Amino acid sequence: MGTLEGHLLPGSFFLFYSLYYSVLTSLALLRGQRFLRPPLPPREKRGHRWWQLFPVEGVVKIVISLIGIFPEFFYPLGVSRLRMVDWEDPRRPFMFKDNWQHVTMYGFFLLSGVVDIVSQACQARQNMKLERAAEALAFFVLVLMMGSHIENKGTLEIRVHVLFMVPTFLVSLVLTIEVWVPDQPQLWVLKTWMGLVLSNWMLHFSVLLYVPPSGQPWRAENPVDLAFLTIFFCWHLGLAAAMLAAVYGLCSLWHHRFSSWREASGNKYELCPTGEGSPELERLTAGGPLQDRGI
Repeated sequence: MGTLEGHLLPGSFFLFYSLYYSVLTSLALLRGQRFLRPPLPPREKRGHRWWQLFPVEGVVKIVISLIGIFPEFFYPLGVSRLRMVDWEDPRRPFMFKDNWQHVTMYGFFLLSGVVDIVSQACQARQNMKLERAAEALAFFVLVLMMGSHIENKGTLEIRVHVLFMVPTFLVSLVLTIEVWVPDQPQLWVLKTWMGLVLSNWMLHFSVLLYVPPSGQPWRAENPVDLAFLTIFFCWHLGLAAAMLAAVYGLCSLWHHRFSSWREASGNKYELCPTGEGSPELERLTAGGPLQDRGI
């Protein structure tokens, strides 16, 4: 990850993932859903084709994590960094600290993807609390690794990574709260907003550190340069809010147009109630047939 490409890969993944959650959050708010993602029906009710059983989100997490892990060990080609200890040195020092930190970060997101697949494809009923807990753990590990990653680094890298840790910690905190309180729209919005902030900031500081637009490296000893880092980060707070508002606006246009089309065709859009104790949800989780209430 210590290259421009190594930072662009996770940054692009986080941006795609945050935009995906922006759409989910916007549609959930427009539809008045109780949960951001309603629980899946029992396994026997989902169909038997493999693409109906394997969650795309979990597969994407695993694929992106593996793409990030292999270069840490084997790039450039012919290099192997699998050794953690130099056994030839009598002091037995640890080796490749940065690479093992990056692999640990990727590894816990890979674990989150595995938990998603096991919960949704291998169990009779989806365990949403376990999925949220695994995702929260991955973000907490990311914060911890960032905290140790900046040791013995320059002032510029420390400032950049500390600012990155702020939204990352907030995302992990919201995910932890959602394990017990998943039906709070304010938390959905905060999580999505901070996800956009951390992804945009990661892409931005990748450019700042490796290919500055001015052609001149940032001067860590200059307090003015460091001050502008914080200024740019604050701009990203506004940019992420604008992106979320834009996604909400586009989803609102689509939602109202789709609802109008449904009403014109004689079928009124209605959500299946997913609140606690609703008869439909009890029938769904029990494996019984849902009431015929439309889409």
